[in-house]
Amino acid sequence: MWQPIFCKIIPKKVRNIKHWFYAYFGACKYRNPSEQMFVIGVTGTSGKSTTVFFLRQLLEQAGYAVGSLSTIDFYIAGQDKLNDQKMTMLGKAQTQKYLREMADAGCDIAIIEITSEGFVQHRHKYINFDVIVLTNLYPEHIESHGSFNKYKKAKLGIFKYISKCKEKYRLEKYQKVVICDLVDNPKAVCQKAPKIAVINANSQYAPDFLQFKFSNKFLFGRHDQKNYFEKNDLDKYTSAVIGKSIEVDNGDLRFIVDKHQYCAPIYGEHNIMNILAGIAVARGLKIKEEIIMQAVAGLVSPPGRMEFIKEADKCGFQVIVDYAFEVVALEKLYAAVELIKPKRIIHLFGNTGGGRDKPDKKAELVGEKADIVIITNEDPYDDDPRKLIKQVSVGVEKAGKKPGKDLFEILDRKEAIAKAIELAQTGDLVLITGKGSEQKLCVSGGRMIDWDDREAAREALQRLK
Repeated sequence: MWQPIFCKIIPKKVRNIKHWFYAYFGACKYRNPSEQMFVIGVTGTSGKSTTVFFLRQLLEQAGYAVGSLSTIDFYIAGQDKLNDQKMTMLGKAQTQKYLREMADAGCDIAIIEITSEGFVQHRHKYINFDVIVLTNLYPEHIESHGSFNKYKKAKLGIFKYISKCKEKYRLEKYQKVVICDLVDNPKAVCQKAPKIAVINANSQYAPDFLQFKFSNKFLFGRHDQKNYFEKNDLDKYTSAVIGKSIEVDNGDLRFIVDKHQYCAPIYGEHNIMNILAGIAVARGLKIKEEIIMQAVAGLVSPPGRMEFIKEADKCGFQVIVDYAFEVVALEKLYAAVELIKPKRIIHLFGNTGGGRDKPDKKAELVGEKADIVIITNEDPYDDDPRKLIKQVSVGVEKAGKKPGKDLFEILDRKEAIAKAIELAQTGDLVLITGKGSEQKLCVSGGRMIDWDDREAAREALQRLK
């Protein structure tokens, strides 16, 4: 009762002071674990979690022990746990706790997904980063910041903070990133580990992010899209990882980087950018090209990101679970789906509450692209889920869908998924989007209910047999 009133009276900047305290407390309690590892941050509007997931595989292929924290999972040197916190950048000292566990487990590198909201809430403080990656930047899902300019300012703030992080030392005799403590080892021969920025060259905002001082600045991007830098701008960046001769098959991505032919067994053309970002980081760490190529050839897609539910194969149709919840991501998803060439697309999605989502454009997009649309409950928070569903229905109906014919409103998400699968026929594709591998459903009163779209789909498929 008192929390909403408190939030209205006290300015957000003042409320966020508590997060600064938690960050400081966590660093002290867990003895600054980021000083013992090479730490990579990944930020951007979309693609962060997938980039973390791909990069982790690249680094492990090169022989590093890796830990990572993302929307998808919490990973420590081979031990994996799906993110069940319904939060990307953990607060209340949890990030420092995980970093300590990584350091104690012998991790050489930690990868952390950084959100703009997490930055505003000081959750990045007292973490000594060595590398920062910008996947992309566009005005989507920015209601929390109030405007795109404020959202962009937060992203720039992340780069500014990391550019000023204290440089660590590493043993010269190791090619791997082995951090050297000069206090404990005063006679050790060490060198400073470089501060590295990796930036999307196809983003119109790339020049803004190159203004900060880093030892090395790498660009990545596609040759067939506008590149905001030329090769003669050597004072602005160290190197560029540009994908050329791009080919997209059903389940394979092929491209060339500096005459090296890459092939990744991954669905979705948009993933080329995520892979290129990983290659740029790997090059920044001076990993050999043949190792990078071998790692890319063995990449595995992350859970809940265009994840095929294999149990559907026996039924003669396909089911895909994906995290996409905003227009750009959904457009990229449909571009990938077109390669599958299904007879019909049955798309289930919803509308997130708490002012986090504006459904108009995505509702019209899905209404135009899908043959059958099912709208259901999706993290309503304290909003009325029925009203949220109606908001989506308006946009879907504008695209020509008719209630009861090719448009259905089903409040219970489990029932909605079952309905989508019941409607599927041979050759069809069922798309379940909005949550991916998330393990919680957020409802009123701050409560979180255990949930997994993939398991709900498997249960529905089991009942068909």
